[in-house]
Amino acid sequence: MNVRLTTAVALWRLCEADYLRSAVALLRAHLSNGRPPVRMPAAVVWPRPLRQAWKERAQDRSGGVWRALPGPKLLAQVEAAGSDVLLDDVAEAIRALQASLRGRRTRPRLYEAYIPDRSSPQFDTGRTAPTLPGFPDPGHWVNQTFARGSSRRLQQGRGTELRQLESDEQAVHERAETFGTVVLRLLEHHHGPAAAPAGRPARRGAARWIGREQQAVPSLARWPEKLSTAQIVTVGGLGWLVLMLAAIPWSVAAKARILTDHPMLFLFASFAVAGLGAGAVSRFGPRLMRLPGLTAALPGVAAAAAACVVMQVQGPVAGYFFADALDRFERQFTNGCLAASPYRLDEIQSQTVGKTLVVRPISGDTTLRLEPAEDGGTHPLRPQDSDTRAVLEKYGCP
Repeated sequence: MNVRLTTAVALWRLCEADYLRSAVALLRAHLSNGRPPVRMPAAVVWPRPLRQAWKERAQDRSGGVWRALPGPKLLAQVEAAGSDVLLDDVAEAIRALQASLRGRRTRPRLYEAYIPDRSSPQFDTGRTAPTLPGFPDPGHWVNQTFARGSSRRLQQGRGTELRQLESDEQAVHERAETFGTVVLRLLEHHHGPAAAPAGRPARRGAARWIGREQQAVPSLARWPEKLSTAQIVTVGGLGWLVLMLAAIPWSVAAKARILTDHPMLFLFASFAVAGLGAGAVSRFGPRLMRLPGLTAALPGVAAAAAACVVMQVQGPVAGYFFADALDRFERQFTNGCLAASPYRLDEIQSQTVGKTLVVRPISGDTTLRLEPAEDGGTHPLRPQDSDTRAVLEKYGCP
């Protein structure tokens, strides 16, 4: 029930911001004698995997209400439009909203950092902490954060101002509704009542989820307070799988011989994989452990098996794509065009000189010189001289 209520609050704040933006857009169109916008603003609900983050963002930022408030430019346009009772009501509603915004921005500056008087029984007695150079206001966030004071209190004699600012800030929702009402009244007076929509009006954006809050952001399964043996097995298997997945960037870098050149890049990649895996385990782990009894260990056993496969496979797979020079020679030539020649692996001697692979057949035929002979390389081997090119053409090698 709590999840549904908090989701409803998030939807309400988003819809309130849409309501404000729509009223501002229509008022601007009326004042400029322009056409109203074809589509009204509509906040979107993020995709399902990101719904929880969307909900927290909507709650932390009040759904964008503070960013949707009309500014001083719109107030100046309303005041310059002439003297009219309805315009005066709109201007008064805008001033009230700006007072709410001013209360939100100014209220934190009424506090200050101070040095407590340890000898006094009162908790807020002491002297104001010295302000930092360039910031004379003791309520500035720089002074509140970095000044020498060890505590924080309301500045002396500003209690009444604080109560007024808090009252203005808390009244923003009522004032937003009042602003929309007076704008609608103004538009109906000049343009007539809005046409009633046929049937139920279509909802857009976040409004489509009103009444379906539980479907929008389902309640998350919680971790048990005490893990059973089967659940510990599941957590261990999932953790092992995350570690093996985080080791993949290191395996690729080691096989490609670039780990020493870019260690921080692959370290960050491993941490990113580990972070994503830990987040997935935290998100879906409780749901995987809902099985009764010993069957709760089945996801852990499956994860451990997958981790074992990843551990055994990641090295050979990385080695296949980032092979050394002789492996590439075998894959490119001896498994194909040189399979029936004196250059098979069991009939040659090879060595790497610089970036050149030297292949000497035991039969005494022409020595092959191929490049680039880089360990962990991905480029195909090419003939370095004309003798090597002639041998390859003789056996039909591309």
